[in-house]
Amino acid sequence: MQVAAVQMTSTNDKARNVEVASAWIRKAARAGAQLIGLPENFSWMGPDAERASAAEALTGPTLTHFASLARELSVGLLAGSILEAGAPDGRFYNCSTLFNDRGEKVAVYRKIHLFDVDVGDATPYQESKAIAPGTEVVSGEVLAARVGLSICYDIRFPELYRRLASLGATILTVPAAFTLTTGKDHWEVLLRARAIENQCYVLAPAQVGRHSQKRVTYGHSMVVDPWGVVISQASDGEGFVMAEVRQDLVAEVRQRIPALGHRRL
Repeated sequence: MQVAAVQMTSTNDKARNVEVASAWIRKAARAGAQLIGLPENFSWMGPDAERASAAEALTGPTLTHFASLARELSVGLLAGSILEAGAPDGRFYNCSTLFNDRGEKVAVYRKIHLFDVDVGDATPYQESKAIAPGTEVVSGEVLAARVGLSICYDIRFPELYRRLASLGATILTVPAAFTLTTGKDHWEVLLRARAIENQCYVLAPAQVGRHSQKRVTYGHSMVVDPWGVVISQASDGEGFVMAEVRQDLVAEVRQRIPALGHRRL
């Protein structure tokens, strides 16, 4: 299977974001990609005051459009994450959705681990103020591959990925909007660690560049193989990267080092 990770610089202009994402999906599909991933917050990255107007239901126009696009192009599609309306206490969900090549919704994941941190870049982050945490570990099947879903900050919590591997996942998706400060030191290390620990491919589409006066993201979208090798990585700017996912390589790595069967809890 050929997979692609789309890299974007999303803003508060939802129409533009959807147009750009759609254009890159079409280009990746023409290049032969069969599973295409978009980054976290691909449809909207804007100020807190606009959250309510930017949020949508899962049946809203954004995901309806991308379901149709997946069906039209006959590709699996990870809609990295949108701001989903309807969470408790007037909050929203950071929600990732996986469509199969028929445009059917096969997995919906709401981000479990919320980014309440101060990374030292003069912008404290309090995601839980507006976002409610999800509670379910989620995977879905696309083109005969079991895909495990996660979002950005989840990458720091290895127990989530071990659970996904135990559910049969061979591809782990990590759509992200990693900060520049943490990204340059932690992004690649964490992605490679999750790939090695779980002997899975990791598909990590990311936001990149300046989204507003206060928000800059690291980019470096990548695909990592189950041996922990970065087999494709984006440079700066919008675009996509592609790589081949081989289920036989997953099986080979797991046979050579059967670590998943050596666990002692």
